[in-house]
Amino acid sequence: MSRQDLLEIFNTRTPAIAPSMLKCDFGNLHREVELLEAAGAPLLHLDVMDGHFVPNLTYGPVVVAGLRQLTSLPLDAHLMISQPADFLDEYLDAGCDGITVHLEAFGQDTASLIDTLARIRAADAVSGVAINPGTSVSSLDGVLEQADQVLVMSVEPGFGGQTFMPIALETLRHLDATRDPDTTLAVDGGIGPTTIGDAYQAGARVFVAGSSVFDRPDYTEAISELTATASAPGEG
Repeated sequence: MSRQDLLEIFNTRTPAIAPSMLKCDFGNLHREVELLEAAGAPLLHLDVMDGHFVPNLTYGPVVVAGLRQLTSLPLDAHLMISQPADFLDEYLDAGCDGITVHLEAFGQDTASLIDTLARIRAADAVSGVAINPGTSVSSLDGVLEQADQVLVMSVEPGFGGQTFMPIALETLRHLDATRDPDTTLAVDGGIGPTTIGDAYQAGARVFVAGSSVFDRPDYTEAISELTATASAPGEG
């Protein structure tokens, strides 16, 4: 899938529910993918953690490449890793359609972050930058021109099942008021029926959902309910 194809999904299939594969049954991955496809998931969110940048370890490009063989759905990788620029080509080669890197992983090296986002775009993939709850939104100044997507963390990255942090709504509102119209706002952490409406009203259009999808017996019902709840009148 081209960068433009995924951007079109972001722009036309909103709210877009992106199931977080961190919560899936990896012992039955093929079946999980089939269920998510049948449920109408527009893309899959891949939580890549290295046990260093965040205190948890998940999977790497080998697993991503295996997943790529199972589905034609867009794979949007969220790299919660140190030195993401050093591993970028491996994830692109594994078949990622979008790659999001953390602003915090670059420290004060804004030039390297901008270069990494440009490399993602040059590979015809969607470029994303993630920002943690405690990071000032002003840290994104000068970066957004190379970012197709801003992923606002509404929990501290590293583990699933955490409670939504309302400070993310302030970040979303600020970005929604100042972003380029072509930049998509996404939110990740604690997204469920009681929080998705507020996040939508604050400007988010892509919603990473883990427990609220995978803890339900029917993925179709879960995704449909989240989609309807996000933009329902009176929500938020």
